[in-house]
Amino acid sequence: MSEVQRFVYGRRRGHKLRAGRKALLETELPRLQLVLPEEGRTRLEPRMLFPAGITEVWLEIGFGGGEHLAAQALAHPEIGFIGCEPFVDGVAGLLSRVEAERLGNVRIFVDDARLLLARLDDASIGRLFVLYPDPWPKRRHNKRRIVGPGTLDRFAAILKDGAELRLATDHADYARWMLFHLTRHPAFAWTARGAADWRTRPDDWPATRYEAKALRQGRRPFYFCFRRLARGSDQGRPGLAETPDSP
Repeated sequence: MSEVQRFVYGRRRGHKLRAGRKALLETELPRLQLVLPEEGRTRLEPRMLFPAGITEVWLEIGFGGGEHLAAQALAHPEIGFIGCEPFVDGVAGLLSRVEAERLGNVRIFVDDARLLLARLDDASIGRLFVLYPDPWPKRRHNKRRIVGPGTLDRFAAILKDGAELRLATDHADYARWMLFHLTRHPAFAWTARGAADWRTRPDDWPATRYEAKALRQGRRPFYFCFRRLARGSDQGRPGLAETPDSP
């Protein structure tokens, strides 16, 4: 059985795939899949994954059905996009969008994003998206959250100076958790200046099906933007008393 077949039929598969999407996994995923260098080799420079003319690379962790990533890739053909997603349904969804829009600036990492984070070059990512990650609501599971003390140092390492970290969640406790850890991290500054900045999705932030579902079910999404401060300086970082009201 091939690596693709193991992926398709393994425990990370959800609903049964339609024949067309299954075919995309067999034909297109091998072409677009990001495979990490062997252990012990130099870290990965992500721009090398894309054709000449790509000015920088943006990363999305947990792209779900791929709506946001595909829309961003279509709007920014000069940017290379890496999407991380361990679930076959989401990967198949993104592949269908890549094919429909003929996107040549998308690459896919089919595994836990932490494995990729550990191997990326420092200051190699121009923007990082983490949208509606698993909230792991039970207190004993909070340490599994992708946004937290175990990952923020690595986020800071891979982001370029001035790069954006964009976060979204519809889970109020996770929103407070994000703010607690990020407003105390010396590498990040919250860009919000008022409640509307985190209550309203920016125009250049494409909507997702998950967001629509949250709104239908009466859950309010939170949208956070943080800026990666210049290395060696924490000037411009708002103090806790100056930050906008918490959710």
